[in-house]
Order: sequence, then C-alpha cells, then structure tokens
Amino acid sequence: MQTCPPGVNRARMWPIERASQETGAVNGGDVTEGGSIPTLSSATKFPQTVTPEGKRIEERIDGVVTRQSVTHPDERGTLCEIFNPAWDLSEEPLVYVYQITIRPGQVKGFVLHKTYSDRLFFSFGTVKVVLYDDREASPTRGMLNELHFSEHNRGNLVIPPGVWHAVKNVGDTDSMMVNCPTKPYNHEDPDKWALPRDSDLIPYRF
Repeated sequence: MQTCPPGVNRARMWPIERASQETGAVNGGDVTEGGSIPTLSSATKFPQTVTPEGKRIEERIDGVVTRQSVTHPDERGTLCEIFNPAWDLSEEPLVYVYQITIRPGQVKGFVLHKTYSDRLFFSFGTVKVVLYDDREASPTRGMLNELHFSEHNRGNLVIPPGVWHAVKNVGDTDSMMVNCPTKPYNHEDPDKWALPRDSDLIPYRF
C-alpha cells in the first residue's frame, strides 16, 4: 500500500490506488488501458531527438559540421584534443587560434563572416549556440539550429561563411571556447558583421 504524503487526504488517494490495482497500471504499466487521461489533450509529446546510439538527428544548416570530442581522464587530470587535420572538419590548414570567454548569462553575437569559417572548440562552461542561414543560394536558407556544449559534451563546431551565429552562456560559471578560423583576423579590415541579438531579421529570441 502507498504511503500517504503529508497534507494529502487519504480518501482522495484511494480512488487512484484502486484504479491502478484494477487495471494493473503500476510500475510502468500502460495507464491508458484502464481509461482515458483527460489532461493529455493539453500535453505535448516529446519527439525523437537522438538515435539509440546517442547521435542527434535534427537537420543541420548546409555546411555546418559538428564533432563530439573525447575527454581522457586519469588520476593526474584530463586530456582532450582540440584540433587535428586528420578529422577532416574542413580542408583549410590551421592558420590562427584564439580563446574566448563568456560570462554567465551573457551573449556574443549575432555575427557573420563573409570570407572564412569559424572552427570552434567548446572547452568549459555550458553554452547554447544559435545558427541562422540567410544565404540566398543555400538549400537550407531560413533554417535555425540550436546546439548545446559543455565540459560534459565537448566538441568542435564548424560555421561556414555567411551563417549568422551567437553564443550564450547558459551556465553559472565562465565559459571558454577556442576558435581556429580558416583565415587570420584582419585587424585593419575585419570581416566581421553584426546584428543586434533581438533583430527582427533573425527569427530567434534569447
């Protein structure tokens, strides 16, 4: 018999227990076999998001590439590779590397580059990355992607030229990522274009 929680009338629990006993809807049984559940009409069923192997199944913006990283721990600490040309994330060589941090609750973006790709590695903190494709010739024009990374889900993300992107720290500690863009930063003439993160031109709100 179930224990009555504090403050709950035992008489109110009895019809629920009785229905469960009569239909066998206990410990994972199908409660719908014993009748309808009126509140389900207002509920939303979760769609599939990953395969049984844990691979995400959502469609990606054309040219966007992700790679999940492996962190190797031992009694001394951890090791995680950031970039290796053998991974074939992109054909361009490693030419420039810099580190970015974002404070909790802060957003960097939306930004876009016309001539090069960003190749990001997410190392620490929990972040949400939003991508928007507005390239006229792209087969995925108008598509949004929302991705998450953390030290429990480290990985690489390649963002091709012409794709708007923004990163928000959704955790409670500083986040850190490393960028290996396909071109060095041009300090005299930066290829960096920005829109306000609440712009009506991008159908997303943080």
